[in-house]
Amino acid sequence: MPAPEPDASAAAIFRARGLSKVYPSGELEVVALRQVDLDIRRGEFVVLLGPSGSGKSTLLNILGGLDVPSSGEVWFADHRLSGATDAELTAYRREHVGFVFQFYNLIPSLTVRENVALVTDIAEHPMSADEAIERVGLSNRQDHFPSQLSGGEQQRVAIARAIVKRPDVLLCDEPTGALDYPTGRKVLEAIADANATLGTTAIVITHNAAIAGMADRVIHMAGGQIARIERNAHRCTPAELVW
Repeated sequence: MPAPEPDASAAAIFRARGLSKVYPSGELEVVALRQVDLDIRRGEFVVLLGPSGSGKSTLLNILGGLDVPSSGEVWFADHRLSGATDAELTAYRREHVGFVFQFYNLIPSLTVRENVALVTDIAEHPMSADEAIERVGLSNRQDHFPSQLSGGEQQRVAIARAIVKRPDVLLCDEPTGALDYPTGRKVLEAIADANATLGTTAIVITHNAAIAGMADRVIHMAGGQIARIERNAHRCTPAELVW
């Protein structure tokens, strides 16, 4: 079904038209996305919901420049991502996108501060590592190593690492998938803070339908397509979510 247009008062940061992705699998082909049309506005908080295999991660990876569509077009602002070279996609990811995954991908031999500061070397206008760590509530843990942190703390370090370069877009794939509610809430608070105070567009994949209450819009996916889109009249805070 056609995706509703974003509010006229806010420019679309992503525009996808006829987006499809097909993966070869032996003699067969697996269709991950089917003719997806979608606009996402600047500063929006979007949640992608759907079962495994519905196309959520494929869509997120294409928006993040980690994958390319088989057909269709996708734009980030005035940059056409479909058809971009590897070098152009690398520059796009470095300059505009922060990633948060279910598994934290921290460097074990580096402290919290060193893990976060590593990104500032490749960013054009980063905040300080100390500020990013403070934003996720871990200033008292910045000299610790990942092995000395809980899962939720490691995930918040991953968020600090993602936001330290002041990205235009924060793409999160199951950021609370391995966490209990109290821990997951702190992670969601860090994502919501980046969205609210930095103006970062946040797109979050989750299997937890409760998290949808935080979003401006909830995109339900099934079979590689957008099944429906819901707009929340009121955005919940993480503390208001019923897990």
